[in-house]
Amino acid sequence: MAKPLTDQEKRKQISVRGLAGVENVTDIKSNFNRHLHYTLVKDRNVATKRDYYFALANTVRDHLVGRWIRTQQHYYEKDPKKIVDGWQVEEADDWLRYGNPWEKARPEYMRPVHYYGRVEHTPGGVKWVDTQVVLALPYDTPVPGYRNNVVNTMRLWSAKAPCDFNLKDFNVGGYIQAVLDRNLAENISRVLYPNDNFFEGKELRLKQEYFVVAATLQDIIRRFKSSKFGSTEFVRMDLSTLPDKVAIQLNDTHPALAIPELMRILMDLEELPWEKAWDIVVRTCAYTNHTVLPEALERWPIDLFQNLLPRHLDIVYEINRRHLERVAQQFPGDEGRLRRMSLIEEGDHKKINMAHLCIVGSHAVNGVARIHSEIIKDTVFKDFYEMDPEKFQNKTNGITPRRWLVMSNPGLAEVIAERIGDDYIRDLDQLKNLLEFVDDDSLIRDVAKVKQENKMKFSAYLEEHYKVKINPESMFDVQVKRIHEYKRQLLNCLHIITFYNRIKKQPNKAWTPRTIMIGGKAAPGYHTAKMIIKLITAIGDIVNHDAVVGDRLKVIFLENYKVTLAEKIIPASDLSEQISTAGTEASGTGNMKFMLNGALTIGTMDGANVEMAEEAGEENLFIFGMRVDDVKAMDQTGYDAKSYYDRIPELKQAMDQISGGFFSPGQPDLFKDIVNMLMNHDRFKVFADYEEYIKCQDKVSALYKDPKEWTKMVIRNIGSSGKFSSDRTIAQYAREIWGMEPSLEKIPAPDDPRD
Repeated sequence: MAKPLTDQEKRKQISVRGLAGVENVTDIKSNFNRHLHYTLVKDRNVATKRDYYFALANTVRDHLVGRWIRTQQHYYEKDPKKIVDGWQVEEADDWLRYGNPWEKARPEYMRPVHYYGRVEHTPGGVKWVDTQVVLALPYDTPVPGYRNNVVNTMRLWSAKAPCDFNLKDFNVGGYIQAVLDRNLAENISRVLYPNDNFFEGKELRLKQEYFVVAATLQDIIRRFKSSKFGSTEFVRMDLSTLPDKVAIQLNDTHPALAIPELMRILMDLEELPWEKAWDIVVRTCAYTNHTVLPEALERWPIDLFQNLLPRHLDIVYEINRRHLERVAQQFPGDEGRLRRMSLIEEGDHKKINMAHLCIVGSHAVNGVARIHSEIIKDTVFKDFYEMDPEKFQNKTNGITPRRWLVMSNPGLAEVIAERIGDDYIRDLDQLKNLLEFVDDDSLIRDVAKVKQENKMKFSAYLEEHYKVKINPESMFDVQVKRIHEYKRQLLNCLHIITFYNRIKKQPNKAWTPRTIMIGGKAAPGYHTAKMIIKLITAIGDIVNHDAVVGDRLKVIFLENYKVTLAEKIIPASDLSEQISTAGTEASGTGNMKFMLNGALTIGTMDGANVEMAEEAGEENLFIFGMRVDDVKAMDQTGYDAKSYYDRIPELKQAMDQISGGFFSPGQPDLFKDIVNMLMNHDRFKVFADYEEYIKCQDKVSALYKDPKEWTKMVIRNIGSSGKFSSDRTIAQYAREIWGMEPSLEKIPAPDDPRD
């Protein structure tokens, strides 16, 4: 009789065998030893942890390579940041120092990318001449599908200088200049998110965006023309069928240059007339908008654009001329509409509105949550919607359950599988079957046990890395996301201070203990966001060392927040903070990850929170605050922060502590900029939602004292999260934007006989 599997063995079955499809463990071990000895030239006596990682990575890559090649053939045949003294400090993350075993350089597909120069109009056509050239070297990473033998390709590009030093003409001055020129070229792919508060940062950012677009489009055209995988022969020369084979999804405005670049390729290199080229571009491109904040929609200064990409500026001007002719025909005499819809923003410094370029050059425009898609039609893109309503649609974001449940939370994945089977890993809608067990005591017990195990593990991690000893029985109250005023980490701070003051006032009361964790990164040039981080760490310094408070409240700022840390914290979280001002968050995906992993949500009716409340029932989330219509109404009547400050004693006390130096005794006016912003020009109306937020947090604390009812609400949330799978999202993009039917086909493995 077979020995029953332990809990750990069951979890390994789901997380390893189920995801990776490891058929033969003996082969894996043999290959591991082979790579350790012959690839890395190490034995177990001298091998480091990094050596073991590289040996395992190479072993897994061997497992993928055959499927990777077969997948590409099949398609053709078928057709870091750190906190120092409370401040965020950016440091270089030399992540390629030891190489990357997952990627494969493809120098044979290197492509030139041009900058600067001038435009010549000749009898033979338009030419972009006297350019500076940077080479784009592709690196491919295999992306395996889930148990279907499909391995897709993620292609990244590295910038390389076009030539080595001319040693024959070597001299000291020339050598130094050569080094500088080489560094300038290769900086394009060296610095992620340059500080664009300055001209040099703006220019580098625009260079980066064009670099990726130009390299990728050249690669797309090459692959389109090729007859089979890896072929250099061009057999498909009629580019009118490009939209039937290729879909380009513009993920926000950053790749917007794909529109004028594809026009340049089609007209200048392929010699197509404007009308035919424009038809191909529009049918190929679609645009996903990710923000409703006007300042987040890219606008490039004309002077910068003209210097760096003169040919593209000509094309943008012509796109705009034809676009405005169409607007004038449809809305004659409406000069205001012409000005609002122009791709060129007039003023002292003319700018190109890249979101407008994306809309005009795409056949579909979508938001990423239903409320967001409605808001963009009513506000920032209202004129465009009135002209082309058929373009606009919604695609609510999703997350992959393979990474965000099975890999990051195998204990919970196994508990779910024991009740409803493991088909939900492919079809997340099946989680609704879990709702039948919401009153099942064994499920309630198992879900609570897994959560507590995750909390214990994360508590040990925090103690080791943050030197803070926390109470694992406390509520883990978590807000992890980009640091931004609209996400309202400051509202969270005000609740922390209020809770701290209440404990100090009534130290003998039976408070619900909390460990409040806030994590995220600030953009390098975003002063207010960096001050918010400093405030959080300053509050933590006071709270965490107050003997009266003890372990009833701890405040931790999670530095260098990234996916690896998210995989640890999300499964351990009890409460998910999604508290942006209604109408400002496009969707959010962290909210979905927390929901799937058994954290309850406290949040506003914003972004995907709205659909989460619909799926689970609003009574199973802690919803508070103004709705979108309330915010609109307040924008009309005016927001008076001081009236809330004068009326609400606990708010006044908290603000006085911040402004008076309670949390910065060595520098009392340290947070004067934050105080001034909150009191005098807070666009996101923190004080307006403070009172309801505090009351809602009291409800959270009360329910947490009843573990059984809390866990039942957790199960209702998990069972209602099936809609938020990226499988559903991508299937909708495929059917409704890309014009293709998603396939669940499992292709033959490399060692399977072909048909």
